[in-house]
Amino acid sequence: MDELTIQTLIKAKFSGGLSEMSTFVSLAIQASAVVFGGIVLWRASVVLHKRKLAQRQRNQYFETTYSRNWRKK
Repeated sequence: MDELTIQTLIKAKFSGGLSEMSTFVSLAIQASAVVFGGIVLWRASVVLHKRKLAQRQRNQYFETTYSRNWRKK
């Protein structure tokens, strides 16, 4: 039975039936690369945004004694 499947695969390859498979495989690889690249860019964006928020200073105008000490009460 293994010979039968090997023979059918060989016939399919030389008849052009397997040429579509390589197209589908390359399409799947490209799609997975786009998804992976999107996730990497998304995570890089999150990291850069967190750095930007950490560097931002608060406005001193709104600093009052109450806002500094409200947690201690």
